[in-house]
Amino acid sequence: MRLFETANYSIIPHRKVGYIISGTLILLSLVAIFGRGLQYGIDFRGGIEIILEFEEPVPVEEIRSELNAPLGTLPNIRRLGVGRDMLIRIDTEMPTSEVQQIVTATAASLYPDNPSRIIQTETVGPSFADDLRNAALMSIIFALIVIFLYILIRFKKWSYSAGAVAALAHDVIITLGIFTILHGIVPFSLDINQVLIAAFLTIVGYSLNDTVVVFDRIRENSLIFKTESFDKMVNRSINNTLSRTVITSLTTLFVVTILFIFGGDVLKGLSFALIIGVLLGTYSSIFVASALLVDLQQKTRKNIA
Repeated sequence: MRLFETANYSIIPHRKVGYIISGTLILLSLVAIFGRGLQYGIDFRGGIEIILEFEEPVPVEEIRSELNAPLGTLPNIRRLGVGRDMLIRIDTEMPTSEVQQIVTATAASLYPDNPSRIIQTETVGPSFADDLRNAALMSIIFALIVIFLYILIRFKKWSYSAGAVAALAHDVIITLGIFTILHGIVPFSLDINQVLIAAFLTIVGYSLNDTVVVFDRIRENSLIFKTESFDKMVNRSINNTLSRTVITSLTTLFVVTILFIFGGDVLKGLSFALIIGVLLGTYSSIFVASALLVDLQQKTRKNIA
């Protein structure tokens, strides 16, 4: 990464370009979220969950494809244990007994020489789904509050906390917007479920890590370059950490991309969210968190003066 060893890019002086890009993406995301609505999975909408056991392992994709027509919806299916058991999640208002009959009949017709049986059936009711959805929302809000307090205690200035939390909210909103826009377009599920909530919290943690690294260098440089203007010192700090930021992001992106390609259909939504999160987290730590820190610090000093 020799390109970033002696980096001296003019980032902070052109921070308004980042504001325009981020503002546009957030606006498009909010229009999609409130216009089309979030596309919830069975965890948050309610539905039926069935564990189907075979004597021998069978292909997940074949069962999913065959169940799509009779159920009227594409079920979420993944393997359990050694591969003989299938966890089938179905978002439907059909009676449980009818769904069970469709699943067993389809399995019998597809694999007449491979007997199967339903060993467990659970129904997620609307009220329980609402509770899960509210708990997921509260977990993200609570995480942002705790992070605000953590940054405030660590750096002892509210402007650092505001910049960090704004960057995290920026990443989550845009990721939700992309999922809403692409739902039904891409050939894999982008339903919002508990797995994706875990992905969003992971994105928050990754983005925060990048932001704290930059903020730590800003704090160190503020003690070394005391006569330098704050915006120039922040720009210097970003360039100092740019090599580390890019290398970390590329290696992480490489891993989650491999997961996306080879992880199977069940993990595509999760890995896709992580890919977006890595890209947004890297961008926001530089063009959102640090840029907002500069503007908030300048505004605070003007108010004091």
